[in-house]
Amino acid sequence: MKRFISIALCLVFALPLCAQEEYSKEEYLRRYNNLVERVGPAGIGVETLLDRWEAAWPDDTNHLLARFSFCLIRSQTSQVVQMDRDRYLGQAPLLPMVDSLGNKVNYFEVLDFDDELFAMANSAITKAIAARQNRLDWRFAKIDALMAYEKEQPEMTLQELKALVDYNYQRKPDWEHEVLGSVSQEQFKALMQDYCAALFRIGSDTSAEAFRSLSEHLLTYCKDDPLYLNNLGSYYLVKKDFKKARKYFDQVLKKNPGDMSALKNSILMARAQKDVKLEKKYLTLMAAHGETETDRLSAQTRLEAFGKK
Repeated sequence: MKRFISIALCLVFALPLCAQEEYSKEEYLRRYNNLVERVGPAGIGVETLLDRWEAAWPDDTNHLLARFSFCLIRSQTSQVVQMDRDRYLGQAPLLPMVDSLGNKVNYFEVLDFDDELFAMANSAITKAIAARQNRLDWRFAKIDALMAYEKEQPEMTLQELKALVDYNYQRKPDWEHEVLGSVSQEQFKALMQDYCAALFRIGSDTSAEAFRSLSEHLLTYCKDDPLYLNNLGSYYLVKKDFKKARKYFDQVLKKNPGDMSALKNSILMARAQKDVKLEKKYLTLMAAHGETETDRLSAQTRLEAFGKK
């Protein structure tokens, strides 16, 4: 959750109250930076400066990013809520407690959003992206904000991610990123896997379907990519559809018998099915191709234990 709270701060180009005369874009940016250093991106005086900046330079992307930061932060309120669950949005409880009967009582921090202010933030970052479509960090800021806003129902988040995937593979842009600089296709693929993992961690039915859908969408451009095949295997493993899970894990292992994600999940799947023959098959692969000596020895020990029964 803290990641989403801080996304606005990452974009601050960071802006003191100005006089009534009109300034250049550069002067507004300088004044904004100075003000934010003192009061933060949503502090006293920032909105007044943003309004004057917008009136003078409505299409300035620095203003749009500053407006996004301001509206996003102002839209958020935080509360601590008791929930009858062990995790919320992939996070452990803020305050794990036990009542007088020994029952778990978990408290989680929950972000709520003012819809109107969030819409203004979303509109500002969308306009900035339209002006500079190759700014990947701006696109990620929009997606992260949507993911925080939608919580366990990441439907708009999924559509934004799919649109980003389409743009990347159809346009092949020269991405720009504030921290990473240029972004290669391999880096882009890894970043998309990070979002797949984030959707999976949320833990709701809707986020699980988004995880599956995004992985399938990526496979239309990255045919037989083990990252996304393993994703689908994991999805069906959690759903206990072992036949489909095995299909995807075996696709990965056919090309790379030492893929540890596919191997470990396949062993877990065989154990869940109580299928000793199948478990031996995957243990044999791990004993031969495991990444570490510990993995290989563990698999071999397990195989030997089977032989003694």
